[in-house]
Amino acid sequence: MNFDYTEEQQMVRDSIARFVQDDYDWDTRKAIVASEDGMSRQNWQTFAELGWLSIPFSEADGGFGGNIVDLSVVMEEMGKGLVVEPYFPTVVLFGGLVARAGDEAQRSSILERVIGGETLGAFAYVERQSRYALNDCKTSATATADGYVLNGEKVVVFNGENADTLAVLARTSGGQFDDDGLSLFLVDANADGVSKVCYPMMDAQRVANITFDNVKLSSDALLGAEGGAMPVVEDVIRESLVALAAEAVGIMGTLNTKTLEYTKTRQQFGVAIGSFQALQHRMVDTMMAFEQAKSLLFKALCEYKTDPASADTTIHALKILIDRNSKLIYGEAIQMHGGMGITDELDIGHYAKRLMMINATLGDGTFHRTKFIESTYAAA
Repeated sequence: MNFDYTEEQQMVRDSIARFVQDDYDWDTRKAIVASEDGMSRQNWQTFAELGWLSIPFSEADGGFGGNIVDLSVVMEEMGKGLVVEPYFPTVVLFGGLVARAGDEAQRSSILERVIGGETLGAFAYVERQSRYALNDCKTSATATADGYVLNGEKVVVFNGENADTLAVLARTSGGQFDDDGLSLFLVDANADGVSKVCYPMMDAQRVANITFDNVKLSSDALLGAEGGAMPVVEDVIRESLVALAAEAVGIMGTLNTKTLEYTKTRQQFGVAIGSFQALQHRMVDTMMAFEQAKSLLFKALCEYKTDPASADTTIHALKILIDRNSKLIYGEAIQMHGGMGITDELDIGHYAKRLMMINATLGDGTFHRTKFIESTYAAA
């Protein structure tokens, strides 16, 4: 089987790699993280001009018409540079929901602005009690004569601080844990009744806890069918898990490269520490862990391209493997760099923090291990 990238995919990969190398060095990233927005809006416009924001959207919606492999190329390269601009929350999560659930008018107006870099989005779905259960939802949207009234709270909303528009998962009918009765709504992030508590996560990504207090929504704020949001959300989450795995693979490979280079230059007892056989064996282990994750990512990509729903078992396995192997890789990277491996001045610890956050996003290794077992028995 041919795993080579197409010419277009290689061009995208090279353009992101050049951007990271030329315009996103470590000092530049630190300055962006320390800025008021925690991101560079100038960089975001650059992403739009280079066409990166259009990649996963269909040509009918004004996009590049890319597939999951094109998206994974972007995510892997952005992972290598620890890019903090909200590509994942805006393009993958928010844009993915609008592309799948939106009507023609919603797709036309919203995706055009997302692709053009004019709109930042966020998906508000996590609640304090819900952990990884997407259907555990207390936030309610009550129907009125001319629309809906939204009440509730969402926590840890990725890009919630800077988002212009929110896609909010709310219950329009049914009980707290029912799959049926959940609906998606497009909400102006600055609307009356919307309040935020914003804070940075340990990987420098900005998130927000958002409260909705009698927020009035028009009927056209409904995204997709009323009460039928779960299949759409599950589709987006499935794609998002693959995208996050691609980002993690990019980070894991970068950590291995940086650690190997360090062992060739750091001297102890008059020789490079890379000459010590014990460290060579440990580096081999981390290289094998990276190759395992990369291979399973390729398997997931191939299955997803054929039939997204059929890739569920492999995607669960991929999340489990990323969780396990990334811990080995960032643990060894920190160990071999010594005490400075966890300092803010060195990027190694920040790559580790991003991997920790990826492992905790959309279900950790334990959660997906349970899902893997369930899907395996279901298929038997």
